[in-house]
Amino acid sequence: MRTSKDRLRHTILFEIVLVLLIGPLLSVMLGKSLHTMGVITITLSLIAMVVNYFYNLAFDYALLRLGRPVYERGPKLRVLHSVFFELCLLVFSLPLVMLLLDYSFMQALMLDLGFAMFVPVYAFFFNVIYDRTFPVVAVQ
Repeated sequence: MRTSKDRLRHTILFEIVLVLLIGPLLSVMLGKSLHTMGVITITLSLIAMVVNYFYNLAFDYALLRLGRPVYERGPKLRVLHSVFFELCLLVFSLPLVMLLLDYSFMQALMLDLGFAMFVPVYAFFFNVIYDRTFPVVAVQ
């Protein structure tokens, strides 16, 4: 399994790159100031980092319980991992988006769903690159 230090590095790098990509993009798409979207994306990022840490830890333990190695993750497992994480994060992000942007439930849901469609694709490629850059060494 990955160490706590490695999980922390993964989470921080994942969120920094995502904020740098999504903040300016949402600012332009929603016609909101970069400052407003920056505050929102950083706030959501901090929430996501906490959820991400515990989600990935639980996911690895689930793999171990199922007798699967944690260091071999094919495309199907990566997709499953990303989709379930986004669903988990939606529970936390939806009320916050409604509050911070003064959006209705449907407006916030549409924004979150758009984001939820983008992030698994981003997560898939980020994790493939991360796994190749920082491989887990199998312990015999």
